[in-house]
Amino acid sequence: MSAKFDFHFESKEHRRPLPPKLIIGPQEGEPLTNILLIVLSYVILDRERLQIRTNLHNDSITFVPDIVQLDYELRVRLWVEVGPCSITKLDKLAVKVPEAEIWIVRTSVTDCEDLLRGMRKHGLRTGRYHLLCFSTEMLEEMLALLKPRNHFVLYHCQSDPPSLQFELNGIWFDTEYAQFDH
Repeated sequence: MSAKFDFHFESKEHRRPLPPKLIIGPQEGEPLTNILLIVLSYVILDRERLQIRTNLHNDSITFVPDIVQLDYELRVRLWVEVGPCSITKLDKLAVKVPEAEIWIVRTSVTDCEDLLRGMRKHGLRTGRYHLLCFSTEMLEEMLALLKPRNHFVLYHCQSDPPSLQFELNGIWFDTEYAQFDH
C-alpha cells in the first residue's frame, strides 16, 4: 500500500462543510483500519481547526494526538485517540489536557465495552472520556475499498441517534455507530 492516503471530501450536508482534502500517512506498523477510523472520527467530530497527528510542542504533553483541536491560545479543546491505547495514557491525558474533550475511537462495540471495564477497574475519572465505535464488518468493507486516492462524500451525520450516510469510492454506506461516556 501507499505511504499516504488522500481523501477528497465532498459534503452534501450543508451544516457540515468538510475540507476539500485530507492526507493521512500511516505510522510504522499501524493497521490501515486506523486510517479509516481517523477519517470517520474527523467527519463525525467535525469542528473548526481540526489537525491530524500534530506535535503540540509542549514539554508537559509528550503524546501526539491522532486528531486535535486547539483554541486560539493553543490550549487543547479536543483530543482524539484512535485504536488501542493504554489505560495509563488515558489517565495521564485527563490531567494533561484538563479542558479538552477526550474521545477514544475503537473498531467495535466489544472493544469499547472492554475498554470501559478497564477504565472502571483502574478508577479513571468519570465524565472525562467519550468512546466512539463502528461495525467491524463495515470497516472491513471500507478497508477493501481503500486506495492511495479516495473520494469520500458525506450525505448525513447525526449523533442522536448516531447515524452516518456516506460514499467511499462510489460505494454507499448507511450505518449506525455507537457512543459511550465514562
